[in-house]
Amino acid sequence: MDFKEDFLQLVWKYQYFDRRELRTTDGQSIRILNQGFHNHGEGPDFRDASVDLDGVAFHGHVEVHRYSSEWKQHAHGGDPAYNSVILHVVWEDDREAVRNDGTILPTLELKGKIHLEVWRNYERLLDYKEDLPCAHALKGVPEIIRFSSLEKALVERMQEKSGIILQILDQTKGDWEETAYRWLFTCFGFKVNSQAMGELAASIPYKILQKHRDQLVIVEAILFGQAGLLPESSQEPYVQHLIREYDFYQKKYKWDSPLSRQHWDFMRVRPSNFPTLRIAQLASILSKAPSLLQSVMEDSQDFSGFKKLLQVRPSDYWLYHYSFGKESSKMASRGISSSILPLLILNFVVPLWFAYGRYFQNQEWQERCFDLLQELPAENNFIIRKFLDAGWKAENGFDSQGMIGLFKNYCQPKKCLQCKIAQSLIKSTAQ
Repeated sequence: MDFKEDFLQLVWKYQYFDRRELRTTDGQSIRILNQGFHNHGEGPDFRDASVDLDGVAFHGHVEVHRYSSEWKQHAHGGDPAYNSVILHVVWEDDREAVRNDGTILPTLELKGKIHLEVWRNYERLLDYKEDLPCAHALKGVPEIIRFSSLEKALVERMQEKSGIILQILDQTKGDWEETAYRWLFTCFGFKVNSQAMGELAASIPYKILQKHRDQLVIVEAILFGQAGLLPESSQEPYVQHLIREYDFYQKKYKWDSPLSRQHWDFMRVRPSNFPTLRIAQLASILSKAPSLLQSVMEDSQDFSGFKKLLQVRPSDYWLYHYSFGKESSKMASRGISSSILPLLILNFVVPLWFAYGRYFQNQEWQERCFDLLQELPAENNFIIRKFLDAGWKAENGFDSQGMIGLFKNYCQPKKCLQCKIAQSLIKSTAQ
């Protein structure tokens, strides 16, 4: 039988084995009083467990392995953190486990004791060769379990994204205005150019752009110049103006060398997502908003509010240009498209709200995130389509973000047995 250690952890956690007349490998009777709390961090697998060995109650931790020899392989015997382990739960006992103080660790061998139906469900319901190992059985999972798994994965995803924002906050020495500005630029890079966008924002303090926000052409000149995207010369009056303005402000503020065109990826994106066009859109957003942070945190509360903030028209040049020098025969941009806007709100606003609430320990911001996510349409990408093919449709942004979290943190790394969906599929109906 081929299985991973996390399967045995699941078996112990939910007691999916025959508990009648249990004995340690050296003959002591075992009565399980409390299997403990599953520990997903460092240290023993289950904390604060209680077992009765030959009539004596012990309180401590439980460690789970496939083979008892793994206790020595993992150097637990020399680690003081494992001194309080009271029971070693293994599939097969092939070697004595010894604590740091030289005492032999009581061992429970599960070989031959795990319920047959649990084995069968494990083999039948989890196909680790598939991207979604439980896809063929997903329809049969109760809705309440699917929602619980979705919510957990969503919160974990928000924790990950908000962690990036809190790192930026640390870099800006606690300046939330500057942090919101840098995060906006990072999100406008839409993966392919997100790093370059973040570097661009970090090279220009938000206060400087705010100071010149009533003159859009100056904001554009500073951004395009620092991005390294301005041509050396041009016959177009607008571009000539940008070159002159940037030259003046670079000398005034004594900026270091700007980024170069090599920082930007034009090849893997559609023209509507060219960094030149995105920077023009950003310049218009910054020029329209007196305070970006206030606009995001206070002035805008729903989809319509963020549409007003983010879906603004760029300057006239960029209505018919995707990049410098070449005019398009059709309109290039009226601002962020209706299809991109929900994605931008989802990636920029929601994690920023979550990070703000996390930093100030205010649960209300998390609830606002969930409310806004349910107002946003579901994403449509290959991950969401995999769940749809398995019979689980994402109804809104809450669902799609949760599904992405499930896929990336559980399905892809094959951590199925840490997911409530797989746990429910494996559970023996005989219990």
